[in-house]
Amino acid sequence: MTTHSTMQTRPLGTTGPRVSALGLGCMGMTALYGHADRAESIATIHAALEAGVTLLDTGDFYGMGSNELLIGEALRTAPAARREQALTSVKFGALRGPDGSWAGYDGRPAAVKNFAAYSLQRLGADHIDVYRIARLDPDVPVEETVGAIAELVEQGYVRHIGLSEVGAETIRRAAATAPIADLQIEYSLISRGVEKSILPTTRELGISITAYGVLGRGLISGHFTADRRLAADDFRAHSPRFQGENLRHNLDLVEALRKIAEQKGVSVARIAIAWVLARGEDIVPLVGARTRERLAESLGALDVVLDAADLAAIEEAVPADAAAGDRYAAAAMERLDSER
Repeated sequence: MTTHSTMQTRPLGTTGPRVSALGLGCMGMTALYGHADRAESIATIHAALEAGVTLLDTGDFYGMGSNELLIGEALRTAPAARREQALTSVKFGALRGPDGSWAGYDGRPAAVKNFAAYSLQRLGADHIDVYRIARLDPDVPVEETVGAIAELVEQGYVRHIGLSEVGAETIRRAAATAPIADLQIEYSLISRGVEKSILPTTRELGISITAYGVLGRGLISGHFTADRRLAADDFRAHSPRFQGENLRHNLDLVEALRKIAEQKGVSVARIAIAWVLARGEDIVPLVGARTRERLAESLGALDVVLDAADLAAIEEAVPADAAAGDRYAAAAMERLDSER
């Protein structure tokens, strides 16, 4: 596994901190991907910190707070030196029901501060390093939501402001309100919509991208098979890209990518992550590893060097817009300001 001393770093925008070149997305450790082993999840966070990963990403609505509690426990039980290097990236705003249902987003200033108070308590922290609303609240101007986070920055409860899944116009409005460190958005070989107008805008404004879904939620990891049965509480059981003909088409793309990976002597997952890393120093991929084994595979992407010929071959194997199916179900797509 990559060691702490050799971990590459990248800046989170012109105003944010330097972070490890790969971050750890912790959502799947408690929510949306079926059962996860708590002890293994904590061991995976510890292994990530030991390897030099500094950015831990979560949402206060992942498992209705249980993901933050998990991270809090992992940090408390980590060696002091590793704990001190960890940076937390937290999304807020999603409203949930006791049955796990989704009820929209709340970006009102009072709600922002309320969400933050609970997150700080669950994390056992005195501050959050990067704080962002998970989806734009259509009933609250982004200036008000970002302004509330800016007040938390002034008070010392938050270090930096982030955005999530918003489009170019919203990015500009937010950046005119307060300094923005990064935009969190899905970006992978099979999700490249960010390249049209969003990425040019963030680069113009000095805002980095923290890219989630870099393995397409496991679809392009090289480990997913057409006959895999997904639990009812697994997000992918309802995702268009994992259904019927869409799944078969998308797995054909993976096989084309596998040929290139094999020629380079690396796994499909590593070449897929390496492709995102190669998109620029302002891109920080978040890997959703839930086990130490998958974490080690993901970290190996840092050692994969893709030259111009490799990138051209990957582009030919998996062209932009090649994936079948939207990245979310219709109702969730409607909530994405980034898709408008």
